[in-house]
Amino acid sequence: MKLFFAYLKAAKKKIFLSAVCALTAAVVLRLFQLPLPPIFYTLALCAFLGLMAMILQFRQFRKKHLLLQTLAKQNDLAADRLPIPDNQLEEDYLSLIRRLIGEKEDLSEEIGKKYGAMIDYYTLWTHQIKTPIAAMKLILQNREQPDPELSEELMRIEQYVEMILGYLRLDANETDYMIAKYDLDSIIRQAVRKYASQFIRRKIRLEYQPVNTTVLTDEKWLLFVLEQVLQNALQYTPKGAVTIAIEAPKTLIIRDTGIGIAPEDLPRVFEKGYTGYNGRKEKKASGIGLYLCRRICQNLGHTISAASSESGTEIRIELQHRELQIE
Repeated sequence: MKLFFAYLKAAKKKIFLSAVCALTAAVVLRLFQLPLPPIFYTLALCAFLGLMAMILQFRQFRKKHLLLQTLAKQNDLAADRLPIPDNQLEEDYLSLIRRLIGEKEDLSEEIGKKYGAMIDYYTLWTHQIKTPIAAMKLILQNREQPDPELSEELMRIEQYVEMILGYLRLDANETDYMIAKYDLDSIIRQAVRKYASQFIRRKIRLEYQPVNTTVLTDEKWLLFVLEQVLQNALQYTPKGAVTIAIEAPKTLIIRDTGIGIAPEDLPRVFEKGYTGYNGRKEKKASGIGLYLCRRICQNLGHTISAASSESGTEIRIELQHRELQIE
């Protein structure tokens, strides 16, 4: 009904002009002293023909409206999908839209080329920076007196480089996801092994029992998520323990006894660039780690959430797969 009233509003001038013409014809016929029945018959015939014309025009109006609504929801609008114009004015509008679409396509292509060049540059840079990082790690390992603090800072640099690579790959046209069934304990052990020295040096207790669970996921990207969560747990846990457990059906829980997250920051901890009160206070947060975790989990069909209190922070990763296929 709303659409019909919109049609009446658009065609009100035509309807008014038609009614005026019909009444004028009736008055003229009456001035020639014609009997009333032929005049009424003429008016009725005009009204019937006008109603039929309105119905046909409304059907065309509705069809065009629905087509435009469908096109408005599509991201790749093409000029050849637009309705055929009925008059010169609509033809002029169509020509203008065609020109705007062409300019948009040219601009998108130009932006795509610039974005691709930027991605190639930073990807090359991150791969090149890994060489001196690996050399420094080797030098530190060969020292007679290893420096654990320096090794830890070097590991943080390496983790930031991995974050850059992960960030660049998230929006790439081609991804390297390899979805298959993996042993969750194997992925957890890889993440724990990476931070084993930090657990020892910081005297943080690790509470972990094998979960004996297989998950449908991508091993490399899920490992990246676990490493980010463990890194945060170690950074913000001055003493106590980090617990890794599983909750039915397949919810991985990583809980620490650290300083926690401020209640007002909890709803935004997964936003890009958001560091929160504790992150700004400790000057350790980049505001990217948990954002990447959320994006990766979404791509893998998982969900990630956070809860916090005075006794620490709890990260829950729901590993039940949704709409994923084994490759």
